[in-house]
This record gives sequence, C-alpha cells and structure tokens, in this order.
Amino acid sequence: MKKKVVASLLTVAMAATMIVGCGSQADTADAPADDAAATDDAAADDAAADDAAADDAATDDAAADDAAASGDLITVGIINNDPNESGYRTANDKDLKDFFTEENGYQASFAYSLKNDEQIAAAQKFITDGVDYLLLSAADTAGWDSVLQDAQDAGTRVILFDRTIDAPEDLYEASIVSDMDKEGQTAVDWLASQNLDEYNIIHIQGVMGSAAQKGRSGALDEKVAAESNWNIVTQQTAEWNAEKAQQIVQSVIDSGKSFNVIYAENDDMAKGAVAALDKANISHGVDGDVIIMGFDCNKWALQELLDGNWNYDGQCNPFQAAYIDGIIKTIESGSEVSEKVVIMDEKGFDASTITQEDVDTYGI
Repeated sequence: MKKKVVASLLTVAMAATMIVGCGSQADTADAPADDAAATDDAAADDAAADDAAADDAATDDAAADDAAASGDLITVGIINNDPNESGYRTANDKDLKDFFTEENGYQASFAYSLKNDEQIAAAQKFITDGVDYLLLSAADTAGWDSVLQDAQDAGTRVILFDRTIDAPEDLYEASIVSDMDKEGQTAVDWLASQNLDEYNIIHIQGVMGSAAQKGRSGALDEKVAAESNWNIVTQQTAEWNAEKAQQIVQSVIDSGKSFNVIYAENDDMAKGAVAALDKANISHGVDGDVIIMGFDCNKWALQELLDGNWNYDGQCNPFQAAYIDGIIKTIESGSEVSEKVVIMDEKGFDASTITQEDVDTYGI
C-alpha cells in the first residue's frame, strides 16, 4: 500500500520567524559608524534568511511534486451522488474535495450518479485503474456484492460513507454513515408529540431504494399502520427535487383533499412543497394550517424554522471526510479498524426551540 507523503512547512516557518526583527528607536544622527556597519551586516543576514526560506519552500514544492510523480500519494476513487442533488450533497462533495488533496497525501478521482448501475460501472473502472481505496456513497442499497468482491480480489479497500448497503461486512473496511432509521424515528416521534386530533400527511419521498429514503419512510409507514388517526393522503417520490415536490403538493391541492402535514424527506423537497402552499395561500409553519417537515439542516432551512415558516428539520451530517481519513490512517499504519460502523452524531430541530446559534452551528 502506498504511503502518505506530507511536505513539511516547518523550515519555512522557522526562517520566517528568524527574519522578524525588533529594536529601540535610537537617534540616527548620533549613531556611531560601527552601528551603521552592524546594520548593514544585519540586512545581509536578513537577505540570506530570505533566500534560505525561498530555497526551503522550493524544496517542499519539489518534494510534493516528486511524491505525486513517484506514486507515493494514496489513490482514492470516490463515488458519490450528484452534488447538485441537494444542499446536503453539495456540502458533502465539497468536504471530500477539500480534504482528499495532494497536500494531504491523496490523489483523488471523483464519479457521480444517482443511478446504481452507473455507480457500479464507475467502481469497476476505479478498481481496474488500481486505486488504493474506493470510497462509496451508494445510490441504492442493493447490487454491490459482486463489485465489492472484485475490489477485494484486486486489493482495493472499500470504505462506505453517507449510506449503508446490503452487502457482507467482510467486503468493506468500514462505513461512516448517518443512522437513517434513527433520523426517521426521531422525526416521527416529534410529529407524534404535536398531539394532533388527526394526521393527514402528504409524504414526499426521496430516491426510492436509497438508505435515506428507506430510513425516513420506514418509521412513518410503521406509525401510520399502527395508528387509526394517522393517514397518508399521498405518498410519492420527488427524487430529492424541489420542482417535483411542488407538483405533487399542487396536485393534492387541486384534488381538494384535506391535509395538515407535509413530511418531505429532504429540505429541497420541503421547499418545493411550501412553494405550492404559498401559491394557494395556505398557511404553514408555527400557528399555520400545515406542519412542514424536512431533513438535512441546510442553513436556509433552519432559518425557515427560526422564522416560524417550517416546524421541524432533521439533521443529516455531511462532514465525513475527516472520519474516512482516520480509517485510512489506521489501515496504513497496519492496525485494525476498531469500529466497523461509525454513526454520525445527529439531532432534530423544532421551530419552537431553535436558536440563531443552532442555525449558525448546524446549518450546512
């Protein structure tokens, strides 16, 4: 396995420190000639220090270039969903790109798709290319056994992020994921705590078969099946898309069916749903006629809670790169990974209790 090379800037920092001078404010008219000579010597020393710092910086740059040329960087192939899918995904993609850089010892390649077959094809190519690590956020939980076995046979180590898959655990090193089932359960528990006489719910789902959709749908489906006063007015996928969500809600409005809850499985779809309500002059949020629920905790979505326009937003933490790096460092050191599954710490936010500090701290 290739070893991580990180160029040190310590020498540059020391040289920079050396050239910082301090002295008294002496009267130059009274300064003796030997003081002037000393000043000239100091200037020469400073110039030499500057040259040394420049040489050290050039050496560091050359070392980084040599590492890339010699193949000492750790190579990773990163397969993710479309970064334009949602604010969450944009933040997740940026986090990975900011972290997996040559400066941090990595040579990274990226592939994107919302379709499982396209992701599998990308994985096969990365394996053929001989990457050291395959990082995967799967579009669907099923269908990965064969390609992960190919990765294992080729010596490519697999780390899952963001989403789980239905595959034997010995085919991947670790998974750094959100607990989607818990996200769904936390949201449904919050909704139950609102103590409505009757729940008539527009349920807008994400991409069907994804871990996020299955987890966020599962808890609601179970609650509706168990409670006679919980009803699904419509249950459709908008595939994480705001415009499709708006069309779904508009269709329900046009049908004349009664509803008082919109349970959207991400913030963008909640935003689209609210657009349909606003167009029809239907009130929503705190003290409104319709409860609005979303997931992901985009900063603008949490602001909607703070402003009272929405009621609930479930957190989904996109910042996983540092966790993945920790797993890779453990493997590269020859140690065993202590935790097969790392669950991101997440919570739900209520419009009645959210603060500006929450928006600033947790908004993505």
